[in-house]
This record gives sequence, C-alpha cells and structure tokens, in this order.
Amino acid sequence: MSLYLDEDIASRHLVQALAKAGHNVLTPADADLLGDSDTVQLTHAVGDNRVCITKNADDFEALHNLIILCGGSHPRVFTVRSDNNIRRDMKPGQIVNAINNVLAVVESVQDHVFCLNDWQ
Repeated sequence: MSLYLDEDIASRHLVQALAKAGHNVLTPADADLLGDSDTVQLTHAVGDNRVCITKNADDFEALHNLIILCGGSHPRVFTVRSDNNIRRDMKPGQIVNAINNVLAVVESVQDHVFCLNDWQ
C-alpha cells in the first residue's frame, strides 16, 4: 500500500516498520513539505494516491468531510490517537498490525477515516 505519513507521526521507526511490512512510504521531508498545512499534506497524499496517516484526527476528519461534501474522493485516512503515554500509545509494530487488520476487512473501501487504535 502507498502511504503518506503526516509530519506529526513520521518517525524513522514507523517508516522502517511500514517499509519492512511491504508498504511504500512517503514523508513530508521526502516531499519537501515540512511545515506545510494539513490541507497541503492531504492534497499531496490524494494527488499521489496515498493513504494518509496522522495523529491529527480532528483536522483530517474535517478535511475528509469537505472532500466528500464537494463530491471528491480520497484513498483513505488512518488516524492514531495519542495520549503521550508510552504505555498506551501505539508503537510502530502495533500500527502496522492495525493497518493489516483494516485491510483484511475493508481493503477496497476508500473515502473513509479509520482510527487505527480501534483495529489493534
């Protein structure tokens, strides 16, 4: 799967875990979009036909709603809730497993936002 990691989640460890699982991963640094707005990040992901992964659920759900309301489409958005608690926050391997769980059930569904925390 082609993935685009939002700046808030684009750690080296997650990129490595996703690549090891066979995903094609692009980050804002790769796309020369560091510091750009959420709108620019999602626009790039959609234009490149990549599923966007972010910790910024509220803003990306609002962007998803705007896209759908305007009759548009996007590959998908995966969100990850974070409590800034090392014991509760998802680790890269858990994110990879949650993505696999989503794909096992809803592989062909696009235009949705999925919270990966709910798919562990």
